Amino acid sequence: MHLHRNFFQMGSLPMGFRRAFIGGDECETARKQQDKTTLDLLAPGCDKRAIRRKRQLPAVLIVFLLAFWFVAPCAAQRAWITIMSTTDMHGNIYPIDYYTNREDARGLARVATLIKRARRDNPDLLLIDSGDTIQGTPLVYLHHKRMNELPDPMMLAMNALGYDAMAVGNHEFNFGLAVIEKARREARFPWLSANTYRKGTDETFFLPYIVKEVRGVRVGLLGLTTPGIPNWENPENYAGLEFRDPVEEARKWVTILRTRERVDLVVVAMHMGLEEDLRMGRDESAETRHENAALEIARTVPGIDVILMGHTHREVPALWVNGVLLTQANRWASHVARVDLYLDRGADGRWQVAAKSARTLSVEGVAEDPEIVKLTEPYHRATQEWLSQTIGWSDRELSARDARFADSAILDLVQRVQLDAGQADVSLAAVFNPQARIPRGPVTVRDIASLYVYENTLVVIEVTGAQLKAALEHAARYFKPYVPGKTAAELVDEKIPGYNFDIAEGVSYEIDLTKPVGQRIQNLRFRGQPVRPDQKFRLATNNYRYNGGGGYTMLKGAPVLRRTSEEIRELIIEWVTKHKTIPTEPDRNWRLLPVGVERSAPRAAAAVP
Repeated sequence: MHLHRNFFQMGSLPMGFRRAFIGGDECETARKQQDKTTLDLLAPGCDKRAIRRKRQLPAVLIVFLLAFWFVAPCAAQRAWITIMSTTDMHGNIYPIDYYTNREDARGLARVATLIKRARRDNPDLLLIDSGDTIQGTPLVYLHHKRMNELPDPMMLAMNALGYDAMAVGNHEFNFGLAVIEKARREARFPWLSANTYRKGTDETFFLPYIVKEVRGVRVGLLGLTTPGIPNWENPENYAGLEFRDPVEEARKWVTILRTRERVDLVVVAMHMGLEEDLRMGRDESAETRHENAALEIARTVPGIDVILMGHTHREVPALWVNGVLLTQANRWASHVARVDLYLDRGADGRWQVAAKSARTLSVEGVAEDPEIVKLTEPYHRATQEWLSQTIGWSDRELSARDARFADSAILDLVQRVQLDAGQADVSLAAVFNPQARIPRGPVTVRDIASLYVYENTLVVIEVTGAQLKAALEHAARYFKPYVPGKTAAELVDEKIPGYNFDIAEGVSYEIDLTKPVGQRIQNLRFRGQPVRPDQKFRLATNNYRYNGGGGYTMLKGAPVLRRTSEEIRELIIEWVTKHKTIPTEPDRNWRLLPVGVERSAPRAAAAVP
């Protein structure tokens, strides 16, 4: 009567049958070896009466077990793995645009509903995020700046949903390492980044990977972070860290996963996206080498099954490259990506992928999950109370819709604050949100927050007239060459993000679109006099520009005359609170040429990337 030992050793029986069919010799062996785990497992059967009963099993049970013996191994040869992936959620939990205070198809509360539906079909699904998670909405900003004693709201919601891992994004560093460490401690899942190292060592700052076993399949989850952080962030926000080449690091860690860890699947969650326009076959204008490297990694690093992308704020339902399946959910938790993999186990016991597919699911029309709504409601309520505070007055409505095509009072407000706070001669600022508006009448925190949506800080640097002109020439690349009859909106180069088109205040100038790139800035004057190449200026800009962000390398490394620890958004709020009345007339210090090209249609307003 040794059939029962083979069943138990094979692990083929459900627990109830294992206990019902175990014999006294197994119990005795466990006792002699003081194997408490086995004794606990077998306890209900480890007594003499139970042993006698087991040796008198009815014939029908024997028949059932024999059938199970032949069927179970066959069923175990096929496995189905489901992965759901979010990215670039940027603190969006509720389905609301806080800047307009209107409902919007976004937010982790709606994604949660899709996740829970999928779990009904496949309870063992893996849930992964590809970064830029804890920054981006007034809700998470208010938490980090004024309510940081409470748990991080994104970690709270993601814990409740049972995330398995999160790749680290560049915007995680916006508030510095203390905020990162607090949020990471509060997460009940690992933060992954295989290419973020403690400077000068071979020790990664975050876990490089984890291995999860799902239905007998060993799945390696590898995290990668875009290496451009030093080009965008203040050095203190990543002090002691360095970001290594993600392609080389992917090759190193995938080899470890395949050989040392003996995984059956390799899934890469990366805060990087596609680095090429696949339609045109040309590189896109990245700001740093390997800022996006999904295609190169798929093409050159063997052993990867799936890449879950991020960073570029795009929806990529499914893309096959060199046998690798790539997918990317859209930004702001407006979508979730779903991957399904089907594996067969070979005669050698190793699993092989038989098929795989990916798609993206929109949260449009999806109801919010009540658990996530209830869990984060105190944060949402505090955010709405803060945003609704009245701090000033405007005699007329101001709009940013056409502020990239003609001088505007709404951007002049940002420029004025930067000039005043930095005691500067010249200011550079960009329109970050073309949908921003300041209403006629009372002005609230919400109105100002919508005008400046990033966590940039003010930096005042010393530049020459030549550097200033070079910065403005770089900005003027935003427009294609002039074509008669076309408006400025129709001449925008879609490859260049609008938030990288800087406009100057404190000087006057013209941008002549009939001139070639590099020669478009005409009549650049300071206080009525032509700007000399060697003339020195105190230039107020943001830390992103000072670090070379947006390709403004001519500003990088310039002598710093002043820095603020406060975000520019807070400086604008303070200015309006102090002065009460917002200036409503632009000073018209710059314009596009030829005359009339600046005319634009309402359809010109583009979404903020």
